[in-house]
Amino acid sequence: MPLSPAKLSDRSVVIHMTGVQCTQPTQVFQSATAAAMIQGFIDRLRSRESTMMRLFEGLETTCEPGEISEAALVLTRTLGLLVDLAPDELRVKAPDITVLLSDPDALAALVEMLYDHWRAHERYLIFEGGADESRDRALEGHLSFIHSNDDLNRLVRDAYQRILYHLRGHWPRVYRQVPSGANMSLLIDKVSWPCPPGPYQMLKDIKMVRLALMVPPVVLYPFANRRVGKFEQVDSNPLERVIINPARWHCLPIRVGQMNMLVYFDRDFLAHAVCLLNLFEIGGHNEAREKPDGILVFGVPRGALKKNPTVFFEDEENDLVLGVIARSDEVDYLGYFKKMLLTLHNVAAMRKGRLPVHGAMCRVDLKGGRTSNVVIVGDSGAGKSETLEAFRILADEYLRGMTIIFDDMGSLKLGDDGSIIAYGTEIGAFVRLDDLDTGYAFGRIDRSILVNPHRQNARVVIPITDYVDVVAGHTVDMLLYANNFEGVDDEHPIVDRSPSPEAALDVFRKGLRTAKGTSDESGLVGTYFGNPFGPEQLQERHEPIAARFFQAAFDAGIPVGQLRTRLGVEGMEREGPIEAAKGLFDLIRGSTER
Repeated sequence: MPLSPAKLSDRSVVIHMTGVQCTQPTQVFQSATAAAMIQGFIDRLRSRESTMMRLFEGLETTCEPGEISEAALVLTRTLGLLVDLAPDELRVKAPDITVLLSDPDALAALVEMLYDHWRAHERYLIFEGGADESRDRALEGHLSFIHSNDDLNRLVRDAYQRILYHLRGHWPRVYRQVPSGANMSLLIDKVSWPCPPGPYQMLKDIKMVRLALMVPPVVLYPFANRRVGKFEQVDSNPLERVIINPARWHCLPIRVGQMNMLVYFDRDFLAHAVCLLNLFEIGGHNEAREKPDGILVFGVPRGALKKNPTVFFEDEENDLVLGVIARSDEVDYLGYFKKMLLTLHNVAAMRKGRLPVHGAMCRVDLKGGRTSNVVIVGDSGAGKSETLEAFRILADEYLRGMTIIFDDMGSLKLGDDGSIIAYGTEIGAFVRLDDLDTGYAFGRIDRSILVNPHRQNARVVIPITDYVDVVAGHTVDMLLYANNFEGVDDEHPIVDRSPSPEAALDVFRKGLRTAKGTSDESGLVGTYFGNPFGPEQLQERHEPIAARFFQAAFDAGIPVGQLRTRLGVEGMEREGPIEAAKGLFDLIRGSTER
């Protein structure tokens, strides 16, 4: 029997919903996908030498790749009939497959294991449908998509419960209505957009994601757990050496701050692309059809990129920035998607005369009426996000409210009145579980995507702010570098203002921090402006922009300096950011409200 048309692996199953869909629980077992999933389940039992293999005595359990064994076929048919029939009825109506019914209790236990095996997979549904503007204007345009996902969930769960009822002879006393259908569903459609000529033409007809549905919490187990190396700028268009099969690819149009980005990805990286929906605003009807500021092509053949598998290119002729990443287990990590997109954003920002900022920004509303828009700059592990988390922990004592503008990357623009205006990039955060308060993390698990929660550098992808706040434009009141490696004493206060633009530039330019294991760095390291995502590669372009903004900050009386988070100081990983937040609050209280 040929393998299912669904894309099935040890970690995931991708089902393309075309043609007639299931309407009855028993039909779940009439699909080739079910037989293929059951074959994988039997293969796993055999590899573990499970005692459950005794149920298949007399049946052939092995087969060639792409085929379904006798045991899998018999189990698939048996379960399909058990949805509606008790074992005694099944023995009469289908005596040829009763071999598995000799021990109903053992078969019930096997069904429980199969149900867990199915649910342990990343489960995706791909729908193809119209992407006309009405879908953005009326809920009715979304309902069929939402209901199709709900229907699969109901059918799988009903089939599971009915089978166990017929095998055990009674209904359960406790119903655990766990998600049983797809974790994630996507509606894709062909969208016309102003595709540049030349090598970009192979991307033109790849279908775009127009709607998405998630059933969290979603848990992902990618091969890699951190980024390695840096993104390299190249002088020629890397797509000129790339050949792809468009049938394997999808496109996700997103908004990185105020910029349009098109993310093209091979289907093997579908999990990470879905994570982007918790990080970035998906492009609307009009944005998906406009010229992009940047394009990311993720998962090209390895041989297409000669040395570095992660490169970007400034396409002056077509006025966009292109990122290309070659497929491998090493890049099977969300950080490569996210950081390359932010690199494209930063390069495009500098092309517009803006200053990209690797850091975090929050509007702090203190009790008593003082407010301040604080920007904290630093590379990964410097303590910027952890300080924002400390703000939240201290909220009851100090704050009336807080609004996160960006958690990782933003850009600064000079206002006509000499002010500095900040814009964010993301609606979500990709943060280490260890750096979040346990109660906070679990309290928002219903909207989270967990990434390798069992390993070092375990991460959670969680929405944290509204897009309207990300792109509104906020006047900067403080600009601080997150110093995570120095202790605090009389000579080194928690908040340490720089005496001049040159002194501040020296601190930010060195970008010193103690690495925290989020990449392949260790010890005390330095990164140009704490930002290896564009500014480091384009220092000659970045330097005069930075000098202009720092001079403007001092001219406007904006405090610029260091915030000692001590995140990299042993024993201060928790208390350091909290004390930094308190010191910052004290400074805001004592400053003149802007």
